[in-house]
Amino acid sequence: MTLLHHAGVCVADMDVSLAFYRDGIGLDVLVDTVLETDLEPLLGVHTRRVRTVFLGAAEQPDTGIVELLGLGVGDIAGAKPQTGLPGRGVFLLSVQVDVEDVLGRLSAMGFGGTPRTLLTPMGSIAATVVDPDGVVVELLPRALRYR
Repeated sequence: MTLLHHAGVCVADMDVSLAFYRDGIGLDVLVDTVLETDLEPLLGVHTRRVRTVFLGAAEQPDTGIVELLGLGVGDIAGAKPQTGLPGRGVFLLSVQVDVEDVLGRLSAMGFGGTPRTLLTPMGSIAATVVDPDGVVVELLPRALRYR
């Protein structure tokens, strides 16, 4: 069986992104470490020092993880900030939360932009917000199951 371990987000400001995902979305910090390493062989970007923060649900460590990566480099050559739906590739991270609570926290913190909302077929609200680096984050109700 193949399992998705985590999705990574390259961040411009670790503290701001950490506040968004930890304090706003409500994910737990599972690992927060600094690696003195060159990730060029793995990612194609020369680094010296990388801060990596793994976020998820502490009580369910086998569920999805979001990794925030502070590569310690300026803008990556050729990379364009995501400002909406890309033509191809990853376009959102999806988390199951108490949608109304998270929207309230993000709004109070000045994060997420203007949420887009949709009433699900089960009568609950789903929403999308935008993280500090332009990644779309989908907020789904906890009760929603696909199995």
